[in-house]
Amino acid sequence: MSKEITYAGRRDSRLVTIRRGGTLEDSQHRLLAAWAADCAEHVLDYFRLQYPDDNRPQRAIEQARAWSRGEISMTQARQAAYAAHAAARMAAGAAREAARAAGHAAATAHMADHELGAAAYAIRAVRAASSVNTREDAGRIECQWQREMLPDAIRTLVLMDENLRNHKLWSLF
Repeated sequence: MSKEITYAGRRDSRLVTIRRGGTLEDSQHRLLAAWAADCAEHVLDYFRLQYPDDNRPQRAIEQARAWSRGEISMTQARQAAYAAHAAARMAAGAAREAARAAGHAAATAHMADHELGAAAYAIRAVRAASSVNTREDAGRIECQWQREMLPDAIRTLVLMDENLRNHKLWSLF
């Protein structure tokens, strides 16, 4: 029998599920995973264009969505996250960042605070694909798109998380 891990104060309790001692409800957790998948999918073509035969990032996004609908286990989503990160390690530039976004989207099933990893790496993908002169604007446009995609039920949670962790995520938000 597995030992249940409870929140011990190291993570933002708003992003830890109630059953683990935090305040995050399952419905919010599932919305975070779905939103993270949206962020990753928005930049997936950067990976697909360079690696059309490698479906690991696409599969991670699909698994994030499947988990958000309650169709697969957290362990299955986490395995897809590992695979997407493996794809990222063999890629470069915008493709690498897009694969990392997909990995974080799937990892959101395991730990809700990976939602910002998906968003941040998606912004990095857009910036990496842009010219030096347009990178900042491209990143801001991507961030704005992500915010427009936020469901109302998690908007405040994500925007507060962006504000709190922006310095850890390359000041992209």
